[in-house]
Amino acid sequence: MRRTIIVSNRLPVQIKLHGKEFSIKSSIGGLATGLRSVHQASDSIWLGWCGIESEQLDRKTQKQIETELTSKYKCAPVFLTHDEVDCYYNAFSNKTLWPLFHYFPMYTEYHQEYWHGYKDVNQKFFKKLKRIIKPNDRIWVHDYHLLLLPQMIREAFPNTQIGFFLHIPFPSFEIFRLLPWREQILEGMLGSDLVGFHTYDYARHFLSSVQRALQLDANLGTINLEKRKVHVDVFPMGIDYEKHSKALELDSVKHQIRKFRKNLGKLRIILSVDRLDYTKGIPNRLHAFDKFLDLYPEWKEKTALILIVAPSRIDVPSYMVLKTELDALVSQINSKHGTIGWTPITYFFRTFSFKGLSALYGLSDILLVTPLRDGMNLVVKEYLAVRKDNLGVVIISETTGASGEMGESILVNANNIEEMADALNHALNIPPDEQKRANKLIKIRIKQNNVDHWAADFLDKLASVSQAQTDLKIKKMTTAVQVNLITEFAAARKRLLLLDYDGTLVSFKKKPELASPDKELKDLLKALGENKNTELVIISGRDRDVLSNWLGDLPIHLVGSHGIWIYEHGHKWRLIEKVDFKWKEIIRPILEFYCHRTPGSLVEEKSYSLAWHYRNCDPDFATIRLSELKAALMDLTSNMNIGILEGSKVLEIKNTAINKGRAASLWIEKTEPDFILAIGDDWTDEDTFEALPETGHAIKVGYGQTGAQYTIEDTVEVRKLLGKLAG
Repeated sequence: MRRTIIVSNRLPVQIKLHGKEFSIKSSIGGLATGLRSVHQASDSIWLGWCGIESEQLDRKTQKQIETELTSKYKCAPVFLTHDEVDCYYNAFSNKTLWPLFHYFPMYTEYHQEYWHGYKDVNQKFFKKLKRIIKPNDRIWVHDYHLLLLPQMIREAFPNTQIGFFLHIPFPSFEIFRLLPWREQILEGMLGSDLVGFHTYDYARHFLSSVQRALQLDANLGTINLEKRKVHVDVFPMGIDYEKHSKALELDSVKHQIRKFRKNLGKLRIILSVDRLDYTKGIPNRLHAFDKFLDLYPEWKEKTALILIVAPSRIDVPSYMVLKTELDALVSQINSKHGTIGWTPITYFFRTFSFKGLSALYGLSDILLVTPLRDGMNLVVKEYLAVRKDNLGVVIISETTGASGEMGESILVNANNIEEMADALNHALNIPPDEQKRANKLIKIRIKQNNVDHWAADFLDKLASVSQAQTDLKIKKMTTAVQVNLITEFAAARKRLLLLDYDGTLVSFKKKPELASPDKELKDLLKALGENKNTELVIISGRDRDVLSNWLGDLPIHLVGSHGIWIYEHGHKWRLIEKVDFKWKEIIRPILEFYCHRTPGSLVEEKSYSLAWHYRNCDPDFATIRLSELKAALMDLTSNMNIGILEGSKVLEIKNTAINKGRAASLWIEKTEPDFILAIGDDWTDEDTFEALPETGHAIKVGYGQTGAQYTIEDTVEVRKLLGKLAG
């Protein structure tokens, strides 16, 4: 069985000190419940902070805690000092990442000392992990506290399965770009094989940030790195459905309901449950309830709001300001609308037990959940699971992660006070049969997508992604393969090398003209070309004039414009066949039109092709324009012998009768070699690979689907291989 190592900020236990003694008990709810099935399976381990600052523990007590956690709870503790906790958790995690990721840049603090503390603690987690990781382990890292950890693991254990899940929103790039350390954060997350989010919006924002900040290709949830791929997917977290669906069967819960109902009488109950946080939109919720009573006075003394606010970060000034505001609002609304026999709002600033909260779920007519931003929010799922009678109405804000699964509920804008007030009135008037129909549909989804399904779905996807990575690596050129290739090359009587240029011999540049060959490359090509038994052919999409200027002085052969022009060393350029290029007069204005409409793009004209480059454009905007341009060109060229080729950040239009494979075939027929090696990086080079006989060798640069027998990482490795062939 494959062992899973779960890594999160906190362990799924609570440790309390009693003088020199301590006690440990399992935590209830949250991530602990979500990962319980994974943690209990096989010999899995959970690594995280123990929750007590190191200054409170002597070495002996630390050792005792670690021993008990390992033996009884399958946990590996990380011990942090007061300063480490303050800088990593209180400061960077909750004063920088938390507000920014929840769209509160006005609360975000940017300090280098916070960042350094955050990096140091991530490194401390890694050092602990490094001591316990074994071959074949898979590692699942959780949440915004440990964004740098996946890359640290990847660098030390490159073949390990690594998954990462973010439990809070990922903001749009316009917000995320405010972070001074945005590149490092993204690179840290990209150490994973699989990055998971609660909603499609969060995944989309992450992909957009990767494209913009790191200039990486990201298509259909896959990010292409130089040496591997990272997959991005959506996994909405669920609840322990069975536990909550049976809550009302407990005698203790029934007793609580009777007790609450006795105090509340026949009032219709609106329930609000949140922890103290500015992201939850609680003041707006109170203003909406106030407006509701103003607009619909007929509900006075017939309904009441039960407001539960769980204490959170009460030592943070902004949170205490929020607490003061809530206290004042509750007092004002109760004073404004209350009577001797009726209090509109019953306010609790404390946490409720599972039984107490289940009782409130069971008797509430409306659940009001309207965060300004929330990663998921499981309260709505708990509420509906508890309601076996399928009654009750959920009012939920559009900016809550769970809203995507609550289409039959009432969705509101958390900043629209009047809309929320109207929603309360509407909810109180929905007939029971209509409530049941809506809730039955939602509950089917909640039951199917429970917390165990969430965990299993993520790990299944991680396994399939890792297998795909392994399949790619199977083709990776090993040292042994290189040795055999070099040996065969040396023994051959006639050798033919067919090499692409851009992306194969030279890495891609922002502007095409910047990719000219350096001295190292020219010396390498010269050495290979001067070998009497070797014919070296550069088959490129570049124009013949460019190839002549860059490589014409070398003892090698050249093929330009994807196979239209051929240059044999010592001779003149010649056409493979005469090609009509009048079509360019029709196509050029179209490309120039889209160039003007797409900042950063440019049109490159070659002798027998036109290319629209968009490497320097906004990725999302370029995708839209690319789709429009392709549609326009497809319609225009439907009756022309013209092909539209998509390369790396370029769209090229050329005659369909010409391709690299045809040019490669001419050289194979001409030279009749007993050793052939072709190297290329994109799909235009697949034509070359396909033209090779069975005895030929094909190598693709980078990863992805290919007809080549082997893959090689990058242009650096290509040059190293060619250097070995050159001797």
